[in-house]
This record gives sequence, C-alpha cells and structure tokens, in this order.
Amino acid sequence: MRYSLMVIVSLVACLGVSSVQASETTQRAMAQQKAQLLEQRASSEGGVQPPPPDVRLTRDGTRAIDPRGQAPLDDAVTCLARSIYWEAKGTNAREMEAVANVIMNRLGSNGFPTTLCGVVQEGSETGSCQFSWWCDGRPDEANELKEYAAAREIARRALNGSLRDRTHGALFFHHRGITPNWASSFVQTAETGQFRFYRPPG
Repeated sequence: MRYSLMVIVSLVACLGVSSVQASETTQRAMAQQKAQLLEQRASSEGGVQPPPPDVRLTRDGTRAIDPRGQAPLDDAVTCLARSIYWEAKGTNAREMEAVANVIMNRLGSNGFPTTLCGVVQEGSETGSCQFSWWCDGRPDEANELKEYAAAREIARRALNGSLRDRTHGALFFHHRGITPNWASSFVQTAETGQFRFYRPPG
C-alpha cells in the first residue's frame, strides 16, 4: 500500500498540479485501497467484521472518492453508495441502511460475486439485472448531492463493519408496492416502511 501511494504522489508532483489537488489525489487513492481491502475481507470472511482503526474508511477519504456523484462505477464505495442512492433515495436512513445490508450480505455469501461492483452489476450481461437501476437505461450519476452524501456515509459505515443488519441476513428485497413471483418461495426476514426483505429457505 505504501509503495503505490508513493508512486501516485510522485506522479502528481511530476504533472505539476497544486498541493491541494495532490492531497486530494492521494486521499482518494488511499481511500480506494482501504475500501478494496475491506471489500475483500467482507467477501472472504462471509460478512463484515470491524477492521483495525488504520484500515477504516474516514468520512473525508470516502468523500474524496466520489464527491459529486459523477465518478465511474468501478470501485467499492461508488458502487455501494450509488446503489443505496438509486434504490432508496428519498427514504429515511433506516431504509437506506437496509438496502446496504442486502448488498453487503450478498458480498459475503456464496453464490454471489466477490466484489461490490460485481454484486451490483450482476445480471447485466443477460439483461436480468438484480438491481433495476443498473439496467434501466438512464444515466447512473447522482443528482441530489444531499441524498447522495447520506448514501455515501451509509456505504462507508457498511464497509467499516459498523452498520447493524436490519434485515437479519436478507439477500433479496423488493418495494412494498410490488410482489415479485419469487417472494412466496422465500422466507421474509424483515420489513420496513418501503421494503420487504427475504432469504432463501433452508
């Protein structure tokens, strides 16, 4: 980790950017590396355990990764935050946290991709996306910065292992306004004002 950050700092210095830009670039790179490590821990350990303090994502570091909701969907924080935003924006923190719980539960469960971007984008190659916002054909950038900041903070807490699982291990959810055909064959684990949450039987 130290070596790669030193390389980034050297490259930034060679490009002649300001010290503020250099600091932001370094902060972003460090936060992305921490997020990747936390993502790997959650995937390999079957769930998120609170990491050592020096590995935890900070608010400033998380914000540096995607401050305006416009970054490409190619890192753990952005994929998780953007999913929380699109699936639950306009709802309260409890609803957003529950959506984050499902995504993190999938990351730590066999049968799902081993990265957050993989979890979020699963099914796009066949046109049967697990998360509807990813395949709806509309732009994926976040437009409401206040709501996106809330989603990003929940993503940070989820990766840091400090988010309570409100869904009791759910791997699936749907809005209460619809009833998908798979719901009757799954076990409901939780319910919020907006969503119902499920796990497979057995």
